[in-house]
Amino acid sequence: MPLLVAGRETAPAERWLREDAGAVVWTLTRVELLSASARRRRQEPGAARRELLAAWERWWEVTAVDLVRRHAERFVESHPLRAAEDDPAGLDFVTLDRQQALAAEREGFRVLGS
Repeated sequence: MPLLVAGRETAPAERWLREDAGAVVWTLTRVELLSASARRRRQEPGAARRELLAAWERWWEVTAVDLVRRHAERFVESHPLRAAEDDPAGLDFVTLDRQQALAAEREGFRVLGS
């Protein structure tokens, strides 16, 4: 959402996307973003649904549910989170959620955000 609605996290999110336009997102992220956008639009007319859909075309969508599920089954034993990439070394994990950031760091990701 920081890429769609100006806020405290907008500047760093825009910088991360400029530095690495090859964003990878979970297959249901689009639904979550559209939901947040619609909620915001109801509260503040003029929110950025069109920009979200345009940006989506530049991102890679993770649809490997079996792979993510296998990792999630292992991670729930040590983290209160759901999933991660098959090989996190060298990958950036972007999150504004501190708990998610800590778990991603423990799994070997370089965390941008929190």
